[in-house]
Amino acid sequence: MNPQRPLSTITAYRLVALFILAISIYSCANMSRPGGGPRDETPPVFIKGVPAPGALNVSKQEIEIEFNEIIQVEKPSEKVIVSPPQKDMPEIRTSGRKVTVTLRDSLLPNTTYTIDFSDAIVDNNEKNPLYSFAYSFSTGSKIDSLQVSGILLNARDLEPITGMLVGLHSNLDDSAFQKLPLERIASSDELGHFTIRNVSPGKYRLFALKDLNRDYRFDNPSEDIAFFDSIVIPTADVKLHVDTIWKDSLTIDTIIEYNHTHFYPNDILLSSFNEGFQSQYLDKNERTDRRKIGLYFTAPADSLPRLKPLNFDQEDWAIIEHSIHNDSIVYWIKDSTIYNMDTLLFAAEYLRTDSLRQLSLYNDTLKFIMRRTKTPKKKEKRKDNDSIEAPEIQFLQMNSKYGSTLDLYRPQRYTFAEPLQSYDLAKIHLEQKRDTLWIPIADSLYTFQQDSIAIRDYTLSYKWTPGESYRIVMDSIAFTNIYGLFTNTYEQEFKIKALEEYANLYFTISGVTDSAFVEILDSGDKVVRTAPIIDGGAEFMYMNPGTYYARIFIDSNGNGKYDTGNYAEKRQPEEVSYYPQELELKANWDIEQEWDIYATPVDRQKPDKIKKNKPKERKQSYGQY
Repeated sequence: MNPQRPLSTITAYRLVALFILAISIYSCANMSRPGGGPRDETPPVFIKGVPAPGALNVSKQEIEIEFNEIIQVEKPSEKVIVSPPQKDMPEIRTSGRKVTVTLRDSLLPNTTYTIDFSDAIVDNNEKNPLYSFAYSFSTGSKIDSLQVSGILLNARDLEPITGMLVGLHSNLDDSAFQKLPLERIASSDELGHFTIRNVSPGKYRLFALKDLNRDYRFDNPSEDIAFFDSIVIPTADVKLHVDTIWKDSLTIDTIIEYNHTHFYPNDILLSSFNEGFQSQYLDKNERTDRRKIGLYFTAPADSLPRLKPLNFDQEDWAIIEHSIHNDSIVYWIKDSTIYNMDTLLFAAEYLRTDSLRQLSLYNDTLKFIMRRTKTPKKKEKRKDNDSIEAPEIQFLQMNSKYGSTLDLYRPQRYTFAEPLQSYDLAKIHLEQKRDTLWIPIADSLYTFQQDSIAIRDYTLSYKWTPGESYRIVMDSIAFTNIYGLFTNTYEQEFKIKALEEYANLYFTISGVTDSAFVEILDSGDKVVRTAPIIDGGAEFMYMNPGTYYARIFIDSNGNGKYDTGNYAEKRQPEEVSYYPQELELKANWDIEQEWDIYATPVDRQKPDKIKKNKPKERKQSYGQY
């Protein structure tokens, strides 16, 4: 072929065809997943089931449900709920496009059964969930069709509760919740929403339960619960709905009218809480240091345990350091003849939860062993003149909680390694800087006090001047502990923040008639500051700049703290409201905000940024079959 001759049109077409064929053959030989195209975001679609949805007079305990694509059932033991509740867990299997549910309990006569999958059914490839999918049938001649729905939130922080049982009792006695299993149940979804389906007409009590032992009743006081104060009467209402289809922005194409059934009540708010019951017992006792022993309990107590020595005879043998709730207790042994003993024996008397879940006195014998460890002897260092080096002096250790900058409203706080035997106020000096000089402050103008609970903590309090510098000087031997150790000389300089470094926040609050408190929260939903509502307002002075959030709890019993609920007393947890926006505080700003605690629905109050439960946006949602 002459290289100068151009290719004919037919020849060129043939070459292109051969090239395309070669590429196709190569692609077929390499069986890779084809690229491109939109991501599949469509959940599985229900095709058919055996028995059919809504079937009557069903006696078969195996249900097969088919979808339009290969599916999986995620966390079936957690997400799939069968109502009426089952004593034996149903067997749930998937095979290709089918899911098979085998009920192991005998079917009850004339009963509507509901298998609520929630969002457990997902497609095999992209894991797109089929939301709110439920399947029902009846063993009798009719199928119950009423529904009860609402939302379940944590009472203390308004966090949506996921995966908690919500159920009905037709037995209206208060004891039914504790003695009988719930009759019809559902599970709250990732938004806290719940729908109890296929309910028969009647009157009911409504409850929620974190069922730890899977008996569908509140017989364990450590379980989370919620209860609705009013009797629930399910109803339904058929309303005409109109949908309009537009040809364009100005022209109507079609108007479609159809009937839609609305079920009531559909807006119930349940507040989940824990009564705070904890089984009380001695978790551990230890002696990690020769001079102290520790007792650690699993729950708070109103009183301290009693220890009676068995292998030494002394009454005032220790200084007791305990937590505010008496669940952590340390005994600092004062006498060296006692703490040098390798084994200490005590007869102990303390409160323990008995088999009836009541606190009762329990007698115990406790042994504390401190094993001797061999320490290598240090060689004596000698100088040229054979003199022995003086041993290093060991001082009592003291730490300051705050650094070189101190907030205007805080006292200085110090912690000692061991309890103090004594301290000398004359050896503690507070000074203020004027120009370049340190000017002493009169002893009568500041205080130095031991903490009432943390006995090794002490605070130095003074009315600080904003923006000024201070110095604390402590002479040697200012503090002596119970073992005779004393502190070395100590000096600390620090500066008080200026007023311009703070922001001030004031809330004008409406909707509150009882005693109430405002809590300022950080981005982790933790309490930073608390202030009472006085004359319709709450004030927070000297706030450090930053992003904050706020909530209110109604102090219904006036004890100054938040209280949980109690079912036996029919007492709901104290009401909580969140300020629905974040608060951006800047230095040298005075901010005033109006807050109507009922202006925003309670399930929309908590800002999304501090919600722990942040579910993905739903693409589609399917109803009951």
